[in-house]
Amino acid sequence: MASKKITLGLIVGNRGFFPGHLAESGRKEMVRVLEQTGIEVVALDAEKSGHGAIETYEEAQRCAEVFRAHRERIDGVIVTLPNFGDERAIADTLRLSRLRVPVLVQATPDTPAKMSIAFRRDSFCGKMSACNNLRQYGIPYSLTTSHTVTPDSAEFKKDLEWFAGVCRVMRGLRDLRIGSIGARPTAFNTVRYSEKILESQGISVETLDLSEVIGRIQRMKDSDDAAQAKLKSIEKYVSTNDVPKEALLKMAKLGAVIDQWMKQTHVTISAIQCWTSIEENLGVVPCTVMSMMSDDLMSSACEVDICGVLSMHTLRLASQTPSALLDWNNNYGDNPDKAVCFHCSNLPKHFLKSVKMDYQAIIAGTVGKENTFGTCVGLVKSGPMTFARFSTDDRAGHVRGYVGSGNFTDDPLETFGGAGVVEIPKMQTLLRYICENGFEHHVAANFSSVAGVVHEAAVRYLGWDMHWHEN
Repeated sequence: MASKKITLGLIVGNRGFFPGHLAESGRKEMVRVLEQTGIEVVALDAEKSGHGAIETYEEAQRCAEVFRAHRERIDGVIVTLPNFGDERAIADTLRLSRLRVPVLVQATPDTPAKMSIAFRRDSFCGKMSACNNLRQYGIPYSLTTSHTVTPDSAEFKKDLEWFAGVCRVMRGLRDLRIGSIGARPTAFNTVRYSEKILESQGISVETLDLSEVIGRIQRMKDSDDAAQAKLKSIEKYVSTNDVPKEALLKMAKLGAVIDQWMKQTHVTISAIQCWTSIEENLGVVPCTVMSMMSDDLMSSACEVDICGVLSMHTLRLASQTPSALLDWNNNYGDNPDKAVCFHCSNLPKHFLKSVKMDYQAIIAGTVGKENTFGTCVGLVKSGPMTFARFSTDDRAGHVRGYVGSGNFTDDPLETFGGAGVVEIPKMQTLLRYICENGFEHHVAANFSSVAGVVHEAAVRYLGWDMHWHEN
């Protein structure tokens, strides 16, 4: 699934006491930088305001009207201050636009050799006034790493990359629909959640009973076009040597039915029951089907872990790469900062050094090996990773979570399923936090460094209670 381009609204601040040519040149510079970064820009036409900036209430009205006309496209807003800027006009523009998207405030630094009345910016000071007014207006906003930064600098480009991630998260969570396929396994109280709390955040859950899935599979002919297409996709995706053809066709039908239902119901991501109804009633595990969806950026979690797949999806939005759901599963020797993360497994192929299809070793002891083909087996590759977990807190009535970063390592590991060794500085502190606050044993992971993006989106714009495990 290709991610669409980020589109940002642009507000250029100006105040008449300061050189107007700085606002004019600052606007051109910011537009050029944004476009060079691949960002589409929506702004009031330069000739419809003084110096192409926003200073008066009338100009704020005009700019807000442009923003409203493009509200379906705009993912965030950049406020650039080439000089002090009029803080009221900036806040008025955002209020009148009714966009409710992330806002990044940038101020261009003065040059010590150019502090005369003809070149003095004072944006250092103006940024404080702009932020003060945004706070008064109740408009949340983000800040650049440094208080002042030039638009064409490497530092600002990193700020833009970070802010684009925040915008993607907010766009991707807006009116999100999650597919809940099957009932939560009885033994997994840990993945219980509040549908109503999620709904209050604009996140809806669409349910589908597993009996309906199996019924549709049973009515589907072996020659069905969708089933045959999915079968080819499975065989192309993963090595299926020694897997019975009958099991592969069952997986293909399962995948086809889920695909059709998600399309019909406008569901973006999914959480699926596994233990042990599918194995007993269909004779396969859904792992490969789920792995393929996650690898295609349509995150899918097992054990009907709705908050788990929400965590996966948020990391995926921030990084634009596949996420996995793992267990915090084992210690790794006596190293306090290392642990084994494991699932049995539906990990996306993106996560694994190499992958083959096999049977599910844990469930096989209960339902028989012949009913458990479909797992994706392999070791997790090494690299930087971000982890995250969201949960609904029924007693407090809100969403909470934690986020942080570490590394998957190349440490040797002899096990089955999909597993890897993760190293996280001060991991014992993290584990204590997880246990003391009653978080689930599942955690979402992503090969990226986007903890700051996820934290900013969740805290600044969603108002969620988040812990950032900083190294």
